This record gives sequence, C-alpha cells and structure tokens, in this order.
Amino acid sequence: MFKMPFFFWDPTMILLIPALILSLYAQAKVQGTFSRYSQVASYRGLTGAAVARRILDEHGLGDVRVEMAQGFLSDHYDPRAKVLRLSPEVYHSNSLAALGVAAHETGHAIQHGRGYFPLEIRSALVPVVTLGSNLAIPLLIIGLLLGSPSLARFGVYAFTLVVLFTLITLPVEFNASNRAISILERHGYLIGNELAAARKVLNAAALTYVAAAVTAVLNLIRLLLLTGLMGNRDE
Repeated sequence: MFKMPFFFWDPTMILLIPALILSLYAQAKVQGTFSRYSQVASYRGLTGAAVARRILDEHGLGDVRVEMAQGFLSDHYDPRAKVLRLSPEVYHSNSLAALGVAAHETGHAIQHGRGYFPLEIRSALVPVVTLGSNLAIPLLIIGLLLGSPSLARFGVYAFTLVVLFTLITLPVEFNASNRAISILERHGYLIGNELAAARKVLNAAALTYVAAAVTAVLNLIRLLLLTGLMGNRDE
C-alpha cells in the first residue's frame, strides 16, 4: 500500500502545538528575565566567574576549572573534563542574573563531586541517547516509506531514550537551582531582594527544560499514534 500521503499529511502534528507554544514562551521568558536582571548589579560586585570560583573552592572542588565559553547563555558544566564554562555575559558580569546562572552551574559541579544519583544516570545515558536520537527519525521515516510498522516502531523505541533523558534532566536542573539559591544566600553573595531576582532567572531557565520534556513526551505520543495507525492500516 502506498504510504507517502499518510506520511506527509499527519494529523497527529496537532499534538505538538501546545509544546510549540510552551517552548516559544519559555525562550522568551528566559531571555527577557535574564536581560532584565543582567542590568542590575549585585551589592557585593563579584563577577560570575569570581563567585563560581569561590563556591567551588568552598566545596572542596579546587580541581574544577572555570573557563569562559563562547555563545549567549552557553553556560554548562563538563563532568568529563571537570570544567565549568561560563558565557561572556556571565563570566565578566556582576549582575544578579550572572550570579544566579554561575551558581547554578556550580551546583552541577557539586552534584558531580557528591555523586548525585540522577546526574550519574543522565551522564551514563548520554552515549545511548546520542545513538537513539540519531537512529530514531531515520528508522521511523524508512519504516513509514517502506510500509513496515515493525521498523517504524524500532524508531519509536529509540526515541523513547530521548524522552527518558529529558525527564531525568528535570530533577538534575531543579536540584542545581535549589543548591544555587541556598549557597548564594548562606554565603551572602546575594542579599534580600537580590535572591528573589536570581530565583526568577533560574525559574525561567528551568521552564525551558520543562518545555523540552513536554515536547519530547508529546512527540512520543504522536509517534506511537502514527505507528499504531500505520499498523491498523496494514491489518
């Protein structure tokens, strides 16, 4: 049976509309919130790089380097190299937004140093998820084009790994943000209303991970429906 029209005209795409709206809102929210509080300097005047270095040293992580990365909000912690990379907007800035982001990334370094279980699971899944993400769509498309439900389902199974990864990422990110706010308050890097501002920045950033998880789950539901409908047509 000829499957091309079914593949290109896919009513299950409607499921992705809420995810698209949420993703666009999350991106606008994080950029707007970061931009707003990147204009507000912290009382102590420490830069993101300085705060990150101090927090790492205070937690016995002197072997973790702090480097500047390229790209807007490209901040991340690399557990393999034990390097915390901060974007120029965070590395050099003493703003409330910069300190919140820098503390969040050090939260990941602390997770790594203390063997935080969800982070270990996520790190272990990286090579498998990379393989799954590379195979999922090609297998699905080939299965649909050849009219092979079983091959298409293998693509769905591979995509399930991507969904699992996005879900495990949520507690990892939330925990890093909670650690960040606690450390910033406990050590006096931010005071009073400054903490509320940093929390808003981190909450906005967390929304992008929620949006990614919602998108992945809805995509999985869509693909399950797609392969299920395809199987029904073959019966």
